[in-house]
Amino acid sequence: MKIIVPMAGRGSRLRPHTLTVPKPLIPVAGQPIVHRLVKDIAKILKQPIDEIAFVLGDPAFFGEDVVQSLTELANGLGAKASIYRQDKPLGTGHAIMSAKESLSGPAVIAYADTLIRANFNLDPEADAVIWTKQVENPQAYGVVKLNDNNEIIELVEKPETFVSDQAVIGIYYFKDVAVLKEKLQEVLDENIMNGGEYQINDGIKRMMADGKIFKTGTVNEWMDCGNKAVTVETNTRMLGFLQEDNKEQLIASSVVINNATIIEPCFIGENVVLSNATVGPNVSIGNNCNIENTTVKNSLIQTNTTIKNATLDEAMIGNHVTYDGQFSKISIGDYSVLE
Repeated sequence: MKIIVPMAGRGSRLRPHTLTVPKPLIPVAGQPIVHRLVKDIAKILKQPIDEIAFVLGDPAFFGEDVVQSLTELANGLGAKASIYRQDKPLGTGHAIMSAKESLSGPAVIAYADTLIRANFNLDPEADAVIWTKQVENPQAYGVVKLNDNNEIIELVEKPETFVSDQAVIGIYYFKDVAVLKEKLQEVLDENIMNGGEYQINDGIKRMMADGKIFKTGTVNEWMDCGNKAVTVETNTRMLGFLQEDNKEQLIASSVVINNATIIEPCFIGENVVLSNATVGPNVSIGNNCNIENTTVKNSLIQTNTTIKNATLDEAMIGNHVTYDGQFSKISIGDYSVLE
């Protein structure tokens, strides 16, 4: 089994955090988004992963540190890491075809800006499985249309009239991904574009037209990481799931607590110092942070950051930040927001 992970986008909706860190490497509940996603997919597949192919963008942004992180992720799952580059942002179909050398045999394709919680078995009779989530407002999503055998016969984008309540979440299984490769090559050769981009859906529609059987795999939870607000919400939900699972150590043994209170669930990384502070619930703090005279809840703080004299709620703070709530001298870069 292979996993193909297109992750070449810059994550403009999550600025300023993605100006220096690719969105899939933003940590949620203590681990980068793409690490959690790939590990959760591996658990669902319940079979050995031979290769994980990552499709990256500009090497100046997705540099050697990113390659090393992804290689370690793959190796930790017993898989070979393959690194590809998408030279131009020409859509999902183009991103997948950037990894065409790895497009053979059974494979899962997953976009690295979402997290899931799921427990289902892939249908062995299906040529492909599109992972979906039942939603209350299907008109806001791309959804699948099913026939009487619960086979997917059409993909409908933001339907004005009810088609189904099963939204496409951007994760797909193909019994032989080479079939999708063939159809996407046709799309590229015929220059079929939607919104100025080559889309995976055009390859999938051609597979359906050939009679390939598509089924749904419905996830229990689907958590977006598209912008700051939903990423903070996803961090909160993931911390709750991890606390229920009780399988990860969420608070490092090296945390120093000086007259401070931790209200769980929280993730607190290595060498964090909490002084005269109340932290939690639903807070993630990365390694080597110093939190002093501060109350923080429902927030995500990355690494090597110092926060003093602050009251924070629904905050997202990056790496190497110094923030004093009693500030008078300020240096704030592009796309920053203070509310």
